[in-house]
Amino acid sequence: MRFRAALLVLAGLGYPFAKADREDLAHRIAPPTGAVRTRLDPGTFGDWLRHLPLLPEGAQVHLYDGRLKARQDVHAAVVDLDVGNRDLQQCADAVMRLRAEYLWAAGREGEISFHPQPGKATALAWTGGRDRRAFAKFLIRVMAQAGTASLAAELAPVGQRPLEPGDVLIHPGYPGHAVLVLDAAQGADGRRYLLLGQSYMPAQQFHVLRNASDPSLSPWFEAGPSIRTPEWPRPFEPGDARRF
Repeated sequence: MRFRAALLVLAGLGYPFAKADREDLAHRIAPPTGAVRTRLDPGTFGDWLRHLPLLPEGAQVHLYDGRLKARQDVHAAVVDLDVGNRDLQQCADAVMRLRAEYLWAAGREGEISFHPQPGKATALAWTGGRDRRAFAKFLIRVMAQAGTASLAAELAPVGQRPLEPGDVLIHPGYPGHAVLVLDAAQGADGRRYLLLGQSYMPAQQFHVLRNASDPSLSPWFEAGPSIRTPEWPRPFEPGDARRF
């Protein structure tokens, strides 16, 4: 346990929502055979996501009300991130939560701001300093008012650039869906691979996705022109990628 806790310290910024002795994502999930993880600057959002703390192996995904999720075949690991007791922390909500938690951990809490009305300047901005109790209430407001449509509208299109940890694949709508790129690796042949994470409907624990389309590669996904995730019926195309 001491070794695993040290891994979280090495990640740099910390995870105030998690227990200190958790194993981190990069330690548990090796890159695909013949590939290496892409270089990330320490302290970046992508590097922070690469070292997210995980619940013990074999953990099941629970819903916000404590019940087990009906499908337990879509996740490879569960992140040690609380989900609350209301049906709020769904897909885009979990993405915004993790972005806000990263900025908090980086001492950049003054940058935490989301725009709940697509295309409008109205902002929900955090102004409460380092008060974690007030921060939790702020996150509830964000999740209640913002979603896939507003998040897609405020993020920049990735365009033709390679997907990086921290990028978001998003279908805006009511409902829509969003998954977060948690890690990336590249093979000697130039092929690029991604780890993806999601929450879903109803609100549930955030988890690393399995690749049902290619079990031999799972939980990694090849960063091809189309990425299909286990539960959402539509594949994600290049135009669906956004960046903070």
